[in-house]
Amino acid sequence: MDKDPSHTAVKQELDSLSTRFFRAVSFEPGDKPAYKDIHGLFIATGLLIKNTASTPEISSVAEFIAPRQALVDSGALTRFKEWELSETTQIFGNIAHRYSAYGKAGTQGGKAFEARGVISTQFIKTPEGWKMSAMAWDDERPGLSLPAELLGR
Repeated sequence: MDKDPSHTAVKQELDSLSTRFFRAVSFEPGDKPAYKDIHGLFIATGLLIKNTASTPEISSVAEFIAPRQALVDSGALTRFKEWELSETTQIFGNIAHRYSAYGKAGTQGGKAFEARGVISTQFIKTPEGWKMSAMAWDDERPGLSLPAELLGR
């Protein structure tokens, strides 16, 4: 770990942004997710890119939230939790990148589900502090497993 105090402070800020994102999308039965909090984590033109199929789903923050909020409001999605399993973060001046293994679990349509995947998050330093500028992810599936280096193996 870099012993530079400014590097350590930036890493802590990026850790906090990531934790706050996972907290905003996670909720237990009877609770509601804090999706609105995601807006403050991203730059105004931030992108969230779900790339788990042949065609990526590229969304603004509002476009990312809307279908998830609809699932919650309809009662179809009753529980969801997402968490970071491990991460590697690189910081250079006013930019940073975090490569994270993550787990997720929930209940949708009365059926429990679980998955793991990798999220690549870009951060930039702004006058208001560090913000996410883009997040892209893909999930494990047959023939695609989490990289050993992200699992500590």
